[in-house]
Amino acid sequence: MCGRYALEATKRELWERYLLGEMAEDVEVRGEIFPTNSTPLIVPGNELVHHSWGFVEPFAKRPLINARAETILEKPTFSQPFRTARCLVPATAFFEWEKVGEEKLKRKISVSDIPIFSMAGILKTYQDENGKPFTAFSIITTAANDQMRAIHDRMPVILDPEDEALYLDQKADPKQVWKLLKPTAHLLLLQ
Repeated sequence: MCGRYALEATKRELWERYLLGEMAEDVEVRGEIFPTNSTPLIVPGNELVHHSWGFVEPFAKRPLINARAETILEKPTFSQPFRTARCLVPATAFFEWEKVGEEKLKRKISVSDIPIFSMAGILKTYQDENGKPFTAFSIITTAANDQMRAIHDRMPVILDPEDEALYLDQKADPKQVWKLLKPTAHLLLLQ
């Protein structure tokens, strides 16, 4: 599960990290991003766009903010977006709640050697009540790595920077791209 994350990076830092082209969109440094917030994403062509977090399916009582890597190729809600509309979700940290005795402690988790990392995301376009199209995204999660397991059994898919181009390549074989959806081997910093 990934229910909140941070993007404490400036427009210039994102531009340098992702080698972005012209950026008309402004970027707000955000210490905490919540479901339904509109936030920066990287789409094919290394373009920065803003979309809201959480698929809004008619059968769901609340936005679907996460998609499970293990079943993403089979689940109708997520399969087509994974095959044809992948994006990078830039982040500087994600949050998870660790159960300690009777209380839950909010932990901020970052990646030691990647100050701005990319979570695997997927996009889907909907129509609002006026028929106007809007796009939403969901973050792909996977089983927790050894470091995360003590806190939670799931974590977001954190892509290796060298795998980001393949992940964004919409012509790539989805089964090859699916192999990238694994727990990160990078050292995590837990606060």
